[in-house]
Amino acid sequence: MTAETAPLLCLLMVAAYLAGAAGALAPLGPRLTRIVAAAGAIGGAVAGTVLATVVLVGGRPLVVTVPALLSVGGGLALRLDGLGAFFLILVGVVAAPAALYGVGYTAAYQGRYSLRWLGAMLNLFLLTMSLVVLADNALTFLLTWEAMSLTSYFLVMTEHERADTVAAGSWYLAMTHVGLALILTAFVLLIPPDGGASFAELRGAAATASPALRGLVFVLAVLGFGGKAGLVPLHVWLPRAHPAAPSHVSALMSGVMVKLGVYGILRLALDLLGVGPAWWGALLIGLGAASALIGVLYALMEDDLKRLLAYSTVENVGLVFIGVGAGLLFVSLREPAAAVLALAAALYHAVNHGVFKGLLFLGAGSVAHATGSRDMNRLGGLIRTLPWTAACFLVGALSIGGLPPFNGFVSEWLLFQSLLPAIGSTAPLVAPVMTLAVGALALTAGLAAAAFVKAFGITFLALPRSAEAGAAHEAPLTMRLAMVILAVLCALLGLGAALILPVLGGIVAGHAGLPRLAPPLTAGPLLLPPGGAASMSPSLVAIGLLLAMGGAWLAVRLLAARGLRVGETWGCGRLGQTPRMEYTSTAYAEPLRRVFAELYRPTEDLAIEVHPESRYFVQSIAYRSEIVPWFERYLYAPLVGRIAAWAARARVIQSGSAHAYLAYLVVALLALLAISLAWSG
Repeated sequence: MTAETAPLLCLLMVAAYLAGAAGALAPLGPRLTRIVAAAGAIGGAVAGTVLATVVLVGGRPLVVTVPALLSVGGGLALRLDGLGAFFLILVGVVAAPAALYGVGYTAAYQGRYSLRWLGAMLNLFLLTMSLVVLADNALTFLLTWEAMSLTSYFLVMTEHERADTVAAGSWYLAMTHVGLALILTAFVLLIPPDGGASFAELRGAAATASPALRGLVFVLAVLGFGGKAGLVPLHVWLPRAHPAAPSHVSALMSGVMVKLGVYGILRLALDLLGVGPAWWGALLIGLGAASALIGVLYALMEDDLKRLLAYSTVENVGLVFIGVGAGLLFVSLREPAAAVLALAAALYHAVNHGVFKGLLFLGAGSVAHATGSRDMNRLGGLIRTLPWTAACFLVGALSIGGLPPFNGFVSEWLLFQSLLPAIGSTAPLVAPVMTLAVGALALTAGLAAAAFVKAFGITFLALPRSAEAGAAHEAPLTMRLAMVILAVLCALLGLGAALILPVLGGIVAGHAGLPRLAPPLTAGPLLLPPGGAASMSPSLVAIGLLLAMGGAWLAVRLLAARGLRVGETWGCGRLGQTPRMEYTSTAYAEPLRRVFAELYRPTEDLAIEVHPESRYFVQSIAYRSEIVPWFERYLYAPLVGRIAAWAARARVIQSGSAHAYLAYLVVALLALLAISLAWSG
């Protein structure tokens, strides 16, 4: 395909998503509704992926403008360059398996929730995410961003009769609209005096803006887009909303939507604002490091499998922002090779996280589909009854744990390589910030491995700890096929890093003065980071692991040939093993909860009931412990309480008088006119 076919592919992508939404709303049977909705989503995802590939290969951006639409803001302006094409591919790569998975998964919703509404919102959600990365003026971007937020809110509210779902939706809606207000303010501050709001005009205005204004716009963008991405302390909606949504929607929100927060910061900071001061990068590195550590620490404490994955998203978004921050820091220091490497590593981890986190959420959905529970303390032994789900979840766990030869290992290794050489830098601020980032990255990697040993081991190994786990059944074919596709992608993205990295280096080239020719990142199968302290070949690592596994298998066979005695596992003197003897999720995390007790600050309640005749005879012991996240307890709870108090006081203006309400409108109009005159003067 050539660049001339790009407009047709764009039209095909939009038409497929709209057809999927319209077909889902048509008066069809439940099964056909699910198939039509999935077909539209898969068609749109494939068309979007092909479109993005054409733009990347051809090197010519797609430009489409419809002046008749949104004429007040310069028309509906769409433009797809290399940066947008990368994120459009991410949308398509996760969307197609998630839509296929939904065919089988949503069958359980029949008769309980509206399959038509769910299918329509899924397609519109994918369409709006795709249009966000194509937007080329402020109004188009803001409208598609808000449409993405609203459609995802409706998807989160699918199981609307549950109190925790309503609370999750409320938190999500509040946080996303606070973010929208901040993003809107950032764009308004950039708009030049003549009122042009296209991205080209915003670039020109940013080039002549004062450093203080540019810094303010950057901070507003970090807060607005960082809230959508799940950066600490703006992450509080994420552990609520992602578990509440259907699992294939959770995969899309965690694997794709939060990355559009990363896209927003890259588009504004790297493209529209251009080169900034060093503190921009240092701020993102600090927020990324805090998000990575806090996310993985709270993930370790979770017993709910989907909440564990949601907190893990906070962690991985933090890792991506460490790479983005390092890239912006190197841009400010005029070190283009190091900047390209850091940004390429961040983009690589973004797509890798999209794939393995999508896989893990689909796996968690299959567990919930089979057992009716997400509580790991009530699971166990599922590897026998859910072998496909267990194998795919294991691939995702190895990937997110940063173990070779899967994709998470490669991108985390690249992040290390992009940071390590800067530790010895003599430039102000660089050495301490990079030392902090490397330490946070290393600690996060170890804790993440522990978290997913827990997630896989407690869920799938040992004996079932409930009747539901004992009676579990494997997922339908469409669900298994979707998980297998993403598991294969985890391996391909790890083994094919030498082919992918030069493309990622080329995506960021040209922005903020970075060289248009990407520096050499590979030499054959070897990864050779510029200025890095090491090189690595994912394919050779994979071959070495296969040889080691084959050697171990052969050694066991040889020993078995000489005579091997098989016996029961040692059970501390007990003859029979029961589920009560197993590690639970809570018990596994207890040592780390004690180590990080100052962060968790758990509330504990111990109740001991003794015999009425003697306190030496204990009848029952009840122990209850709860961890309330620090930010919710000390930041958001007082803030929400204060806002509620202000709202209660403001109710006095609700007099019920139409005359009073008209007076309020006149006062507000006069105030806006005064502000407008002062601004223009």
